[in-house]
Parts: sequence; C-alpha cells; structure tokens
Amino acid sequence: MIASLRGSLLSFQHPDTCVIEVGGVGFKVFVPTSVLDGVEVGRLMFLHTQLIVREDALTLFGFATEEQRGLFDLLLTVQGVGPKLALAVLSSLSPDVLRRAVVNEQAEVFSRVKGVGKKTAEKIVVTLKDKIGAELTLGGVAAASDVDTEVIAALTALGYSVVEAQAAVQAIPKEAKGENVEERIRLALGYFA
Repeated sequence: MIASLRGSLLSFQHPDTCVIEVGGVGFKVFVPTSVLDGVEVGRLMFLHTQLIVREDALTLFGFATEEQRGLFDLLLTVQGVGPKLALAVLSSLSPDVLRRAVVNEQAEVFSRVKGVGKKTAEKIVVTLKDKIGAELTLGGVAAASDVDTEVIAALTALGYSVVEAQAAVQAIPKEAKGENVEERIRLALGYFA
C-alpha cells in the first residue's frame, strides 16, 4: 500500500524508530539502526517501506534500499520470524553477511542477534537457503571465506558487535586477503584503533 516515503525527519528514537513528515502528516516508521546512523532532525529522507497490517495495528517499516526491504520480506517467510525480529536481524547484519551466513549454513551468525534463538537461527538458514542461494549464484556474489568467518567470530567474542566486526573485516586491505587468521584478526583490530 505505502511503497515509499520522502519527507523531512521530524524526530527519531534510537535504536529503531523515526517520524517522517510527508505533506503535513507524520509517519512513525520502524527502521534498521543503520538508517538512523548520523542523521539529523530536519534532514530530507527517502525510505522504501513495507506496511504490515495486523488486526490491531498498521505498522510501517522503512529501509534505505530495496535490497533491505527484499531481505525483510524474505525473513518474514520464516516460521517464527515476525516483523520486529526481521528488523532486529537487519539491524545487526549487513545484507552481504546475512546472505553469506545463509549460503554457508552458518546459523550461529543469526544466533548472535538479540531475540534469535538457536532453533530460529536454523529455521532462517533452512528456509532461505534455496531463495538466497540461487540469487547469489545469479548475482555472482562470492561467499565469505572460512578465514573471514573466523575473524568475525573472534571479534564478536572480544565484545564487538557483528556489524562492527563485519566493517573491520571489509576494511582489511585487498592485498592482505590471503593472510592467516591471526594476521587478519590483527589487521581487523587495527580498524578500531
């Protein structure tokens, strides 16, 4: 029904709620935390949206990209995953990491998301495996190496969030891609210095 919004940011409440004014009407929108990073009140925003209609509520979810909205829709196909949990997954994991975790059958990546238990994490992987696997094959996106997965696991064990760990791994220079796990962890920790 409401596919997108363009308007001024009236207010936001971290971690996941904002109010966008469009034509004099303020829309309360739930968004992944990445959408609100570094934004200021009064800024013009554009969001791809998904309206969820329930018996007792109309809830609007907004995303920075169509890709995020598509992943949100895919997550909703998993039994036991509702809109709020799907939003929590998208707030904790970048689209690339989410896809790689599904393709590599790494349910533990989803288990690190607040509110996702071991069984739900396994359901996400099983349900999305065919849907995302075919998409990656067509799109030519490479799956994460086992070394990068170990580096992300080590960084999260040190207390960094999954998003921070992913950013650190992506910041490792391309010429260092063949390094061993210990060296890659050292390089990733340099990102936080």
